[in-house]
Amino acid sequence: MNTMSSCIRRSLLLAVALVCSVPALAQAQAKTVGPQRLQSYWILLNTQVSADIPNSGRNMDKPGCAAVSYTINADGVPKDIQVVKVVPESDLGTVAKSVISNFSYGPSLANASKKEPVTTYYIVPFNLPADKAERQKITDACKLPGYDSSH
Repeated sequence: MNTMSSCIRRSLLLAVALVCSVPALAQAQAKTVGPQRLQSYWILLNTQVSADIPNSGRNMDKPGCAAVSYTINADGVPKDIQVVKVVPESDLGTVAKSVISNFSYGPSLANASKKEPVTTYYIVPFNLPADKAERQKITDACKLPGYDSSH
């Protein structure tokens, strides 16, 4: 009987381990897509979003940007939101994270039946100057390597 209950216990532990690993496997299988190709999978539905903006902080009034990575779930909701880069260093990362957390996506026509989750990033600009070249220079500093942009 001791052997039987030990076998049952091991089977239960294995079952729990498998159930717990399924979300991790699903996340690992999310395709990495650069912002330029995101519309092939998901379309941003928001026309405007709100953000949690602190009353004060470091370099809050300087021109800059924040790169925020996240995964779009099959339901179109961002998860695993992480501030990856803030240029120049400032307290605007938390503002950028709150912006992304309010995004809502719908699947593109090509992704409508699968609703395939993807991992991507978004550059949130702050206090950009009027000059287009300067604006581009600032936001280019927040581009993240490793995101597919050529396929």
